[in-house]
Amino acid sequence: MTEVVLLPVFILMTSLGVAPLIFALPERAAGWRTALNLGAAAAKVALVGWLSWKVARGVIYEVRFTVLPGLEFKLQADPLAVLFIALSAVLWLITTVYAVGYLEKGPHRSRFFGFFSLCVAATTGVALAGNLFTFLIFYELLTLATYPLVVHRGTAAALRAGRIYLIYTLCGGLVLLFGTLWLWVLAGTTDFVPRGVLADVVADAPVQARVLFFVLIAGLGVKAALFPLHAWLPIAMVAPAPVSALLHAVAVVKAGAFGIMRVVYEVFGIDTAQALGVTAPLVAVAAVTILYGSVRAMMEDDLKRRLAFSTVSQVSYITLGVALASPIAAIGALAHLIHQGLMKITMFLAAGNLAEGLGVKSVSQMNGVGRKMPGTMVAFTLALLAMIGLPPLAGFVSKWYLASGGLAADQGWVIALLAGSSLLNALYFLPIVHRAWFGVESDAPARVPGRPRIGWMMTAPPVATATLVLVAGIFANAPFSPLEWTRFIVALEYLEPQP
Repeated sequence: MTEVVLLPVFILMTSLGVAPLIFALPERAAGWRTALNLGAAAAKVALVGWLSWKVARGVIYEVRFTVLPGLEFKLQADPLAVLFIALSAVLWLITTVYAVGYLEKGPHRSRFFGFFSLCVAATTGVALAGNLFTFLIFYELLTLATYPLVVHRGTAAALRAGRIYLIYTLCGGLVLLFGTLWLWVLAGTTDFVPRGVLADVVADAPVQARVLFFVLIAGLGVKAALFPLHAWLPIAMVAPAPVSALLHAVAVVKAGAFGIMRVVYEVFGIDTAQALGVTAPLVAVAAVTILYGSVRAMMEDDLKRRLAFSTVSQVSYITLGVALASPIAAIGALAHLIHQGLMKITMFLAAGNLAEGLGVKSVSQMNGVGRKMPGTMVAFTLALLAMIGLPPLAGFVSKWYLASGGLAADQGWVIALLAGSSLLNALYFLPIVHRAWFGVESDAPARVPGRPRIGWMMTAPPVATATLVLVAGIFANAPFSPLEWTRFIVALEYLEPQP
């Protein structure tokens, strides 16, 4: 059943409404700024928990108003939205704790946290968008909100990264705008509908539908870092660690991947997309991106750039699972949306600790750091092993379902692809573990004089997210686990009869 209520608006306003207040605070008002940040983040988690409980019982929250005939601003909290918004809410709270500790004595904190809140608000809007028009509004707001975060340090490298980021993402947004207008003309609406809003239209315009599919994927593929549209992502790693964590785990790249899900499942519909023959090229692009990102990661000594190319590879697992058009693979793709977020945010928060506490920014500098920062490196190691696919961690669960889905779709080569990707993951991740724990002590970096020690607000967040990586794997079949929720979603997308 559908209820026209304001709960989605309240969830959106926890981050959107607090941003102007944070901007207005003077730099010296650290206590008020921290209280607003943490209070709003905690409120969002509580409201999303309530929303999840209601949606699991069949309630669909919906808010809409007409802009033009057939064009509405629409917020809708369906099960797929809840999956993404739950990830953003939980990781916003954890990252906020980390960012408060990270920027405790840094400049421009009110500006940073104001745009930080806008970034999360835009991600929330992307999750709650009930049609492609509303999705586009928040998708572009996400670009504008994250740019000041990327250039926060104000260095020449940061400004250059910001320019490249804007060029890529704004061009992608223009392509998505063109595709949204085309969809509106072709279908008379841009609504996200189970089984696809274009399902009854493509028979009369199959060529237009095919071209439209690739236009929409191209627009979304920039933020999803699909090859060859990925180049902005490693360059943007000059941003502070909390920003890198958000870019990779929950905000920008996940918004692109989430948009691809919406297009495949609810603009075209998986059956329609298969009938048009557009899923196979998408599978091929995802496969190439998976291997390319892993190979490039092996070539990087800079730690954050290695993690960035890993993201290029890992996020394409989501696209692969969606495009395989198998319910089992779809479960793996949706679960990886959550699992990859938990794993990657752990890695970037740990990398931030190494840079701030020891001045370590490259793999070649990591000898012995595990003995100097054991909590940080235990969390990093756990996330790293999960990313490789070691059971019973979260990454193994995702890869198992993707491989099983490949078999179910008569695409046995997917197993070889995943095995090859996992081998490459091991080749560029395990040297980090070896250096950190077994590197020669005499080569271990000394604490940089004058560099602050890492406090609990920076050590606790990666430990917390690493714990979630472990719990999400061990208790994958528990009620309300990410895996169980993805099964619920896939049942709606694949198995529920079309109305």
